[in-house]
Amino acid sequence: MNALTLSILPGVYSIHQVNPEEPLPTKIFKASFLSITKTDEEVSLVLPKETPFISKKADSNWSCLKVKGPLDFGLTGLLASLSTTLANAGISIFAISTYNTDYILVKKTNLEKAIRVLEDKGHEIIR
Repeated sequence: MNALTLSILPGVYSIHQVNPEEPLPTKIFKASFLSITKTDEEVSLVLPKETPFISKKADSNWSCLKVKGPLDFGLTGLLASLSTTLANAGISIFAISTYNTDYILVKKTNLEKAIRVLEDKGHEIIR
């Protein structure tokens, strides 16, 4: 795997889980970052922590790393390589893929360690 360039998005993020039948408030669409994944069982949301949103299940204090894109759909193993590197260092992730790129959330308390292990593998981290 070639070295990648990742940047650290500003702020702290929260991951929410809501019922798929529950309507989402339109105010969340004004957030600087928003990821929504819907299945028959749940809706998962990733929002900046300061975005007003209340859910029954939430986990806060995540930092977000963005892989420089756009990425070609033909690339293989990119997310697996990054997640394996972090897993081997004992760092749990929450991954998001978009049309253009991938995002990796790590707990804020693990951000510096994540940066260190990714840089040790040759990746560039833009702060």
